[in-house]
Amino acid sequence: METTEIPILTISGEVRTVLWNSATLFDEDGKTVIATIAQGQDITDRNRALNELEQLNTNLERIVQDRTHALNEEIQQRKHAEAAIQASLDEKVLLLREIHHRVNNNLQIIISLIKLQTRSLEDAEMKQVLSGMRNRVQAMSLVHEKLYLSKSLSSIDIADYTRFLATQLFAFYGVDHRRVALATDMEKILLDIDTAIPLGLIINELISNALSHAFPGDRTGTITISSHLTGDMVSLVIADDGVGMSPDYDWEGGASLGFRLVNSLIDQLGGTIEKKAGPGTTFNILFPRKTTAGSV
Repeated sequence: METTEIPILTISGEVRTVLWNSATLFDEDGKTVIATIAQGQDITDRNRALNELEQLNTNLERIVQDRTHALNEEIQQRKHAEAAIQASLDEKVLLLREIHHRVNNNLQIIISLIKLQTRSLEDAEMKQVLSGMRNRVQAMSLVHEKLYLSKSLSSIDIADYTRFLATQLFAFYGVDHRRVALATDMEKILLDIDTAIPLGLIINELISNALSHAFPGDRTGTITISSHLTGDMVSLVIADDGVGMSPDYDWEGGASLGFRLVNSLIDQLGGTIEKKAGPGTTFNILFPRKTTAGSV
């Protein structure tokens, strides 16, 4: 059977496509043609539909290719933008780290100058004043040191900071840990620099006061520091089981520079401080924690 597509012209002048299927019948000898069978089928509409479908497929492929190309370009543009943002962020992080490093170095220079000045003095009271100043600068310097070493550069773990600061103060005052122990129960609470510096100064003053006055002579005891986060409020307790303060001592409005500084810094934090009555001395501090990126 043979199949052939033939265009024909209709009476109306329209060109139609006809599919001809034809077969030749032979005699018994297989050579003599006795008949020819032919059948014609108008496939104009079918061909038109196939052509339209092929055109649709071609158009669809072109649309997909164009969209894919556009998406690839958009992805590349986003990658370039992300790379530029990351490079800018890395540069800012490096700059911020360098700032903390330089501030810390400058504070260390101030500490060294105070040490030199202290050694040149003979007045015991002046030496004590300068030593207190040195410890306050050291407390601020430690904040920048911890920020410099942190991953975020914007917040520090107050528990880690407090333990390190307390260890430095024990060494500065020459207090033997076998005589006066340090006990801590502190949650990991991340604080930003605006909170960490005033809080560090408060902790410095209260621990220094305990080491200086709570355990006279060979008296033994413990300084306990605890901190907990409840909602957005941080609770910090610094306590000792030493001799305690005189009931007549006005720690809130007295002449002590240390306690005046503590109360001023508590106001700066927007917090409160209470002295608890009982054996030794206990200070309960409560202040709001500022939310920072990455805080836990």
